[in-house]
Amino acid sequence: MDLQDQRRRSRYRGFAIAVGCLMVLLGVSAVAGWLLQIKAIISLVPGFPSMAFNTALCFVLSGLGLAASTLAARRFRLAATIMAGLAAAIAAARLVEIITIGRTFHNVDLLIARFLVPPDFIAEIGGGMGPNTALVFLIANLSLLLALHAERKSQVVQELTSYVVITLGMIALASYVTSAEQGYRWGPYAAMALHTAIGIVIFGSGLLARSWWMQPANRAQIPLWIPAAVCFTGLLVDLYTPLGVANGILYVPLVLTALWFGNRNAPLFFAFACTVLLMLGFFAVRHDEAAFWQEIANRTITAATLWLIAILVFYFMRNNHNLETERVRFGALVRGTPDAVIVIDEAGTIRSFNPAAETMFGYSPQETIGQNIKMLMPEPYHSEHDGYLAHYRQTGEERIIGTTRMVSGRRKSGIVFPIDVSISAVATGDTRIFVGIVRDISERARQEERMKTTLAQLEAYTAELERSNHDLDEFAYIASHDLKEPLRGLHNHSRFLLEDYEDKLDDDGVRRLNRLVRLSQRMEKLVNDLLYFSRLGRQQLAVKRTDIGLIVKDVVATMELLLEERHAKVIIDGQLPDVVCDAPRLTEVFRNLITNAIKYNDKPAPLVSIGYLDRFVGKDGTVARNVFFVRDNGKGIPQEFHEDIFRIFKRLEKSQDSDDGTGAGLTFVRKIIARHNGDIWLESEVGAGTTFYFTLGKKREGQNAAA
Repeated sequence: MDLQDQRRRSRYRGFAIAVGCLMVLLGVSAVAGWLLQIKAIISLVPGFPSMAFNTALCFVLSGLGLAASTLAARRFRLAATIMAGLAAAIAAARLVEIITIGRTFHNVDLLIARFLVPPDFIAEIGGGMGPNTALVFLIANLSLLLALHAERKSQVVQELTSYVVITLGMIALASYVTSAEQGYRWGPYAAMALHTAIGIVIFGSGLLARSWWMQPANRAQIPLWIPAAVCFTGLLVDLYTPLGVANGILYVPLVLTALWFGNRNAPLFFAFACTVLLMLGFFAVRHDEAAFWQEIANRTITAATLWLIAILVFYFMRNNHNLETERVRFGALVRGTPDAVIVIDEAGTIRSFNPAAETMFGYSPQETIGQNIKMLMPEPYHSEHDGYLAHYRQTGEERIIGTTRMVSGRRKSGIVFPIDVSISAVATGDTRIFVGIVRDISERARQEERMKTTLAQLEAYTAELERSNHDLDEFAYIASHDLKEPLRGLHNHSRFLLEDYEDKLDDDGVRRLNRLVRLSQRMEKLVNDLLYFSRLGRQQLAVKRTDIGLIVKDVVATMELLLEERHAKVIIDGQLPDVVCDAPRLTEVFRNLITNAIKYNDKPAPLVSIGYLDRFVGKDGTVARNVFFVRDNGKGIPQEFHEDIFRIFKRLEKSQDSDDGTGAGLTFVRKIIARHNGDIWLESEVGAGTTFYFTLGKKREGQNAAA
């Protein structure tokens, strides 16, 4: 709630309290007149009806209830409930008495007065609370009770009640002015006193102020006395124009005054009040029999016209309210958005400048609104802008409008910075405005610049790495090639010594020469493997569609001697698919894996199983598709060595005298699979066996199997 709303609420609350106090003062004065037997206080004017004792008491109770109902403390609300309830009970009892017993009985009026006022004075004054007065106090206090205990639902009821109360009070006042007794005396019953009518108008005004205090959005924008004066004037004219010709014209402005009220239901309330005035004005005077039906038709047409105008005003106010709501929402959106929103007209003049634009450009709205948008642009945009707008007005060609462009902006300090601008054209009648949404992309530009620098560095690093790898391949090839000659010399000379001087050497010399021969042979194998490894990285793959089943069968056929010696068996588990690969390289993969599965197997009957899985789910939850596997029932490999076995020349079972391999086989396998854009991994259980898995063409998916 803003400060202006708080002030308005405070005024309405203060007015309602003042009205309550004024009603208490009026009621206390009348009670004092009864107790002190002063007729001038009770009747005001000799010959006019007097204010009944219960009427004065109801003014006191209703005034206290109205004032206390605006206070927040619980004790005040309880007091207001009690006061309003007592006043409503007195009024209801009087109405019941009038309806059931008749006009000559005033037991409810005498119920309290007989104990405080001498009977002779009561008999001299006579009368009692009139039915119109009782009705006003009943409905007014009931609406007050409803407001105290159902605030959200009672505002409209209390506002409508206040209009009815004011209308009934004004009718009585107008009847006194025009000597039309029917307005303040309903039938043969007790009449409403003059100061009672004044108090009732005041009471209705207090209820209306309280209803506006309950809901500040439905507050009046013009003083209340203006529609009240229209009502009073309209009723006076109505009483002096038998056919009611002029009153319809006067009631139209009353309905139209609803345009200055915040409450959208105000025109309907005013139409209701005018209808009541029309009816009461009709019944307040005597009518000639000849003009009776003519006047009824006239008033019916007048009432229908008033309601038609009220409905039109209601829908007009509702549409205005919806437009205002959308305007407020749009304003809140524009003020709250982190992007700058700038509105210009067809001449390029700034019409709106939101807070984000202030922060971005450093200008206040006072400095920019009314100025040309060029002030926010550096060159060349500064010079080109007017020409673009002129071209757009002449041709309608949109080169920037409707698109998002990256341009430059200029802050108040003169700093030029990059921005993204999105411009939309909005037609308003015969003119157009342009809404620009501006985003500061300085940070994004800095990040892009850093990214470009990083990419350039990465490209340089990649080129350097490729050159280094190429140099390493060249070095490995040259080194391994050049090492062959001295190794071959060592081997040959050792053999020559054994052949020519074996009889001249002792056993230790022969043993050492034999070991030198074996070491030179092993060294040559290592050099050959190193040379082959370097070639794997440099040579292109000769890929074609290949039947993997045939490759496995060929490998098994070439290993028959080894299989017989080790009593081993190789089986194919299911159908192996055709894949696009380098067949000789893949043959080497299967040969190495099968050979290791047999060689490092401690079972009396080694078993090797080869198969294919469409979908693989590992023990760690990883998922892969199109997976080949080679499974054995051998020794198994401990978890800590699962990566070491792929290192070149790394062997888990070392033997210096062994000449059965160099430990490079699995290194070759990984290299070949990597050249096929695949991956290789294993799962193993010590004592139960090992399974090697590999893919061709795709890496393993890094997703969890449960997903």
